[in-house]
Amino acid sequence: MPDVDADLARGLRLLEQAPLGKLVESIGTAIAEAQYNMDRFVIKTLELLDDSDENGVQLPDEADKRSMLELGFTPSFYHFREATITAKVAFSAVKGEEFGVGAEAGGGYPGIFFVSVNASYSNKYSFTADGSSEVRTTIVSLPPPGPLTDILMERMARRQRE
Repeated sequence: MPDVDADLARGLRLLEQAPLGKLVESIGTAIAEAQYNMDRFVIKTLELLDDSDENGVQLPDEADKRSMLELGFTPSFYHFREATITAKVAFSAVKGEEFGVGAEAGGGYPGIFFVSVNASYSNKYSFTADGSSEVRTTIVSLPPPGPLTDILMERMARRQRE
């Protein structure tokens, strides 16, 4: 016969041994990598916006194309502002007993009948462990960094003087 208390104790030990620190570290690393990739994407976009030959715009009454940066377009920078990790674990243990009696009556001759009696008994043990996790992040748009804006403004001024 299973020991429900022992099963519950084993389940709680599993929860205590869960590598929650590793989970938090993995999520933190994933967010840092995502931030790096977003920043690299913005730099590539910046290069595309600065290319007047391939991606430039020729305005009416002008002979040369202007880059998107010259026209004031800048890529959006994004930053992870917040990350929330939620982990939920539920354990339940149930011990129950079931007992049932059934009877059937029937017959085919006057004054004579027969009865079938069915008795059953069973013990029921059940142990379940459920878990779920959730990760939520907030990403916000930021203006370009100040030094980058200064460099871009210098380049625009230099191009206009040339």
